[in-house]
Formats: sequence, C-alpha cells, structure tokens
Amino acid sequence: MRLVRLAQKPSRVADDIRAALASLGRGNTVIGGVAVVGVQPPGCPRAVDAVVLLPKALLIVVGVDLPDPAMKLEAPLADQWKADGWPLVGTDEASNPAVEALSRAASVATHLRSVGELPVPVGTVIAVGPYVETVEQPPADLAGPVRVLHPTPTSMLAATVSLASAAEPCSVATARTLLAALAPETARLDDEVLAGEGFEPAPEPVEEADPLVALAPTVPAEPPTQPMRHPKGRPTGAVRRAAPSATLPPLSKVTPVPPPAPAPAPPPRPAAAPRQPVRWLPMAAMGLLLALLVTAVVMAATGDSGEQPPAQAAPPPVPSGPQVDGVSFVERAAGTVPTCAPHAFGDTQAMLERTPCTALRRASYEATLDGRRAAVSMAVVEFGVAAQAGTFKQLVDGPGNGGIADLATETGRWPGQPPAFLGASYQSMASQTTIRTVQACWLDGPSTPADPALTRIARAALSLPTPGP
Repeated sequence: MRLVRLAQKPSRVADDIRAALASLGRGNTVIGGVAVVGVQPPGCPRAVDAVVLLPKALLIVVGVDLPDPAMKLEAPLADQWKADGWPLVGTDEASNPAVEALSRAASVATHLRSVGELPVPVGTVIAVGPYVETVEQPPADLAGPVRVLHPTPTSMLAATVSLASAAEPCSVATARTLLAALAPETARLDDEVLAGEGFEPAPEPVEEADPLVALAPTVPAEPPTQPMRHPKGRPTGAVRRAAPSATLPPLSKVTPVPPPAPAPAPPPRPAAAPRQPVRWLPMAAMGLLLALLVTAVVMAATGDSGEQPPAQAAPPPVPSGPQVDGVSFVERAAGTVPTCAPHAFGDTQAMLERTPCTALRRASYEATLDGRRAAVSMAVVEFGVAAQAGTFKQLVDGPGNGGIADLATETGRWPGQPPAFLGASYQSMASQTTIRTVQACWLDGPSTPADPALTRIARAALSLPTPGP
C-alpha cells in the first residue's frame, strides 16, 4: 500500500492510523491500494484521517478520540457506547461518537459519487483511541460496511480484507480519477505504480493490419490449353493431318487342339521310422555341476580379500547457535549499514529522516524454546548524541509508531514464509548513544505481545552479541 501523506491530522489517533496503514507494506504483496492520509476533499466540511482506495474497495477512515484509554469498548452504531462498562456521554445530542464520524464519511462518499459511479463498494472504519484493547460490535453491525477498531496492523488488515468485496479490481484509470477528486493538489501516480498496487492496468491496444500487406498475392494465370485462332479462322500453330485408316486382312479359320493326356501319379513313399527322444537329464546335471564349481572358485578367490563395505555418509550437522536463558538461537541474517531511514517504517522512519543515525546493525534469528520455534528480529541503532538516542527510544517504544524492518525479511533469508511479526513481543534497551530493539513472534501460530514465552525469548535476545562487524 502506498501512502500519500498530507499535513492535516484531524484526530489524536491519527498517528496510530498512519502507522497501521504504513505497516501494510508497499505494493500488493499484502493488500495493495493507495491511502490518502489527512485529506479534506473539495466541498467536504471537515477532513478525515484517511481515504484508502483498494483495488476492490474504498474505505473512509475517521478517527474518534475517547476521553481515556479503555480495556473494553462496546460500540453499537445505533446505541450508546460503553467504555469498561461506563457510558460515554457526549456534549451534543448524538447517541454515540459514531454519528458524527459516519456523517463525515458520508460527505466524502457523496463527493466521490458526484465524479462518477463508484466501481467498488464503500466502507467506513471508525478508529478509536488513544488505546482500546477490545472493541465489541453487535453481529448486525459487523454484517454491514462499518468497522469500529483501535488502529493496529492486525485490526486494520482484517478490516481491509473483510470490506474488499468487489468481484473485479478497479482499473488504473478509475483509480487515478478518484485520487484526483480526493486531493487535486497531489502528484499524479504513474500507471506502473498503480498497477503495482493491484489496480487493473489498461489493455494494450491491438495493432490493425496494414491494408496493403493484407492484400492477397497476385498469381499468374495458366496458359491456354487450346491454340489461339487466327483472325481469319486459321490456327496459329502447325496442324497435323490424320493418317489414313489401314484395311485389316481377313482372319483365317483356327482348328481347336485337343488337351494333352494326364501324367501317371508317382508311387507312394514309405513312412519314415519314428525318432528316438533325446535324454536331457544327464546333460542338465552336468551343467549344474559345472556352475556350482565355477561359483566355488569365485568365492574362494574373493572371500579373503579383507575389503569392507563402504560406510554410510554421516547426516549433515544441525545448525546450532548461542543459548541464553534456555533459549536456543540460530542466526538467519546479520549486517550493518550506515543509514537507518531506508530500513524503517511509520513515524520511526520520519524521525530517522530528520535525525539520521550513525549506524544500523541488524540480525534475524530463529529461536527455540520448549520445542516451539520463534522468529526474532534485532536492531541496534547508533546515534552521535545520547539525547538523540533517548528521543528515538521514547518514540519507538510507543505502540503504533513504526519501527525497524527485519533484515532476513528484506533479504529473503527466511527458509519458508517470512514472519509478519504481527502481535510480536517487544523489548528494548538503551546504552548511552545506542538503542537495541527486539521483536519476537511465533513461526507456528499467532502471537500476542503479552505472551510469557515470547517475552522470555525477546529478553534473552537482548543479551546476544551485537550483530555486524
């Protein structure tokens, strides 16, 4: 997914929305599409946090700021909301915060429909913050085109997948028209960029055949079989005269000849005497005896050679690595680069563009704990000043602020499907001008940040040697 960032931030949860959208990656490997962030289309009274144009859906994301964080939010669209059992009371007559959010989304959809018929369904995502662990919607609301969620990579991906219900992807030309209607001031995206995000490219024009080339070749006519007539009625070629017919002599009378007499039959031959059967039993016994004798000679010649059968090849060694706190680590990738921003995402990338680092050391490990395999991504970011390192740690430790990309995923070093690090356990450590971050997720199942086993793996990874030269 490609992000087009504008300056406006209509809500406090806008940063989490941007980070969740940025985590979906570039291109159509995950979901594809283009997200215009912080946009206020012409004619709309207020801006929305994002308009996400997917190949098979159009999502309007509106942020809603709650008074306080909540563990559980009950969010029916037509009734009062409750945060941890307490009703949310607004200052206006609206029954819940979704009323105003849906009104803003409807104005954006109306503006886009004025441009032309929308080829994809329109959905609305109400992103609540600053933090909500669980959002509950009635089943009837979940069957419709509205989702209420706290913006995380997992929840945003689930919403985009569930609402993208068009049968055919949107074309590149239609996508460009809708993007121009949303934000006319943004730069025009090329056809290759939009096609790379999953939109249907325009069909290639069919070349028409050259009419001169399409003409059938001229075939010379065959010469006439009859001679041409002279204008006066005489043939132009030589004419042969027919030979006069000859008179045949009369046939003479033929006298029939009688057939010859048959020859006498030869006398019968005497019957041959029957042959005596050949007795094969003595010959077979002699052949078997000869074969046994040859076998005995061969065994006597080779039995005392002392040669042993070749030993079987030993199995390849199993890769091993360091062990920390009962966790085994096997390195999959390691490397060092002098810049950090190209290998970061979200708000972390924006911060590293403003405050460059001096070095980035990364490593990827496959960890094993109690028979379960986990993926571990480590990043060591070095700064020139300790204050810069402290600012970076404060940002990267916050949820939804992005982070550093996994090295093995970038370089294709994972042996199978690369992990997405969704719901990964996170740990960090500061040492003067250096910040070390670690993420750990299961390779054989879903992960949660509070998983005790994953937390143990992530903390153990903090003690591994610094990757890179």
